[in-house]
Amino acid sequence: QVQLVESGGGLVQAGGSLRLSCAASGRTFSMYAMGWFRQAPGKEREFVAAISGRADISYYADSVKGRFTISRDNTKNTVSLQMNSLKPEDTADYYCAGKLDYSGQKYYTGRGQYDYWGQGTQVTVSS
Repeated sequence: QVQLVESGGGLVQAGGSLRLSCAASGRTFSMYAMGWFRQAPGKEREFVAAISGRADISYYADSVKGRFTISRDNTKNTVSLQMNSLKPEDTADYYCAGKLDYSGQKYYTGRGQYDYWGQGTQVTVSS
């Protein structure tokens, strides 16, 4: 089992940057594929980015490709989301999620595929 805690959210102007972090408990962090999702008011939670346990494969939603970068440090049990060129439509609560994956070589994009979720961190992008 793993517990996830996000941080790094805040208010930023359009075109600015933010870096979200997610700290995970436990000693087997590398066995978890990790993902970031977001949920805007009145909308469903949507996939943003994912990374494999070994950190050698990542995948992005089209809406953030080229602007966001997901990374992880398995020695520190953290996964990060660097968000550049932010737009007002990026405003949402951002959640990190984890799924146990023994292969270390897979990523997951489905909300229902993940077993563990953080409480979320709010990102607001002003125009």
